[in-house]
Amino acid sequence: MADRLYLRQLAVGRDLGVGDPVATAMQNFVYLIGDTETRECLVVDPAWDVAGIVEAAGRDGYQIVGALISHWHPDHVGGSMMGHTVEGLPRLLELAPCPIHVHSADVSFLKAMTAVSDSDLVRVSSGDRVKVGAIEVECLHTPGHTEGSQCFRCGGALISGDTLFLQGCGRTDLPGGDVEQMWRTLH
Repeated sequence: MADRLYLRQLAVGRDLGVGDPVATAMQNFVYLIGDTETRECLVVDPAWDVAGIVEAAGRDGYQIVGALISHWHPDHVGGSMMGHTVEGLPRLLELAPCPIHVHSADVSFLKAMTAVSDSDLVRVSSGDRVKVGAIEVECLHTPGHTEGSQCFRCGGALISGDTLFLQGCGRTDLPGGDVEQMWRTLH
């Protein structure tokens, strides 16, 4: 099924949220994972410019049918951050109502940050798979940045949220972070 995989990376500040200096400084990525035959996709960490995300999917001929959340921090799901309001999940539910897949350990934090309803959430654990068309995305619990941080594996790609960067790992000094858990995740 790898030949049916659609995977698109959108950079906040370049592809989305252009002109927002806070969004640009945060250097977040949003991903679209879909099936080239069904033209359905999942969005990973929909924040900053949700209309732009939905439009990008639409320009490529895809409909968003679900969301995958790497962790609950506002730069990935929306909410208040350093006096700045970040658009996120509530706006996604207005524009493209869909289930939100989040690790069970991050549910309470996500609900507090975004005020999304429990009925909008699908709790996942490590090893669970979320399907979009014939494409399976595996959820991998990677605690350390938050208790419920997770990465997503599909095809030969790994979407790591804030668990892993080219030059290091996600911060462990923020709420929910744990340096020992991060060490175990990475080793």
